[in-house]
Amino acid sequence: MSLGDEDGYGSDAGRTSDAYSTIGGTRQTRTRLPDGPAGDAYGPRRPVRNSRSLITFVGVVVLLLGAIAFANMGGDDGSGGKSGSGTNDKTGAAPTAATGTKPVTGKTGTIPSGFAHDQQGAESAASNYAVALGSVEMFKKDSRHTIVDSVYTAAAAEKLRGPQDSAYSPDFLDKLGLDADGNAPQGSIFVSRTVPVGTKVESFDGDTAKVSVWYMGLIGMSGAGSTDPVRTSWKTWTVELTWVNNDWKAVNDSQKDGPAPVPGDVAASSSDEISKAVEEYGGFTYAR
Repeated sequence: MSLGDEDGYGSDAGRTSDAYSTIGGTRQTRTRLPDGPAGDAYGPRRPVRNSRSLITFVGVVVLLLGAIAFANMGGDDGSGGKSGSGTNDKTGAAPTAATGTKPVTGKTGTIPSGFAHDQQGAESAASNYAVALGSVEMFKKDSRHTIVDSVYTAAAAEKLRGPQDSAYSPDFLDKLGLDADGNAPQGSIFVSRTVPVGTKVESFDGDTAKVSVWYMGLIGMSGAGSTDPVRTSWKTWTVELTWVNNDWKAVNDSQKDGPAPVPGDVAASSSDEISKAVEEYGGFTYAR
């Protein structure tokens, strides 16, 4: 299973992102539509402003200052602020402070490779593999096979190709506004990105590891006339890794929804703004 298949992003197609609040015992839906010129595919909207925006801003500043203070004063165990395992011994969660270990320099195609043979290397591998499996390249057969061959062991990749080719069927691609080869209509940009928020090592035993990646996903079509605007989803991808040929490779994985935060009060952008951002802002190589 990959982050871009029907059990991942595909199942969210056509949904509307709403924020729910309970007022007087009733659930009310607040639908956010973006600002934009008349005729924009997303439609014009009136900005929503209330006192909660200020409260939220102040809260974020306080949390940020607290996090900076904690990072500066904590984690000193006599080894430059790095712990032996690279995780919080009480919770199993990775620390927020960077370890100082340099990112990987190798690549297999466009996918980072050559991860360290340790717990931190497994976390970095899982994060970068999540990004690759959630990319637009997964919607094209040739590039999808290349990604799968790079991320998974040879045996696991062999088992995945057929079922994935069936999942990325012409009918499924058509629902996303793509042609049978996974191409977007002229003048439109198909968006599919995975943005890791954090990782958690579920288990580690030298040559095997199980890592969960909590991430935000972007999926949709940006362009004039789009009926499937770019939206966000929150999911957790858990992957089992094994050490093969001096690198971490996936042997099995699963995915579930959430944890998802409450949407903020920032107005959604127009299709033109989203298209420009996708073209101008590149991704990262994830390493601690």
